[in-house]
Amino acid sequence: MCGGYDYDRANQTIEQGLADAVAFGQLYIANPDLVERFAAHAPLNKAYVSTFYGGDAKGYTDYPTL
Repeated sequence: MCGGYDYDRANQTIEQGLADAVAFGQLYIANPDLVERFAAHAPLNKAYVSTFYGGDAKGYTDYPTL
């Protein structure tokens, strides 16, 4: 499954048996350390969709990590 999941919604969906796994596309682009952020309950970077696929690093590989 994929589509607008956050930490709480993903866990709830799996716990309810509605999915075995969920995907985090945009969250992973904006948070290359998403697993660590989830584990630490750290704030997430906002994804700047307008810069996706722009041909350079801006908004695709330049998001800060923890």
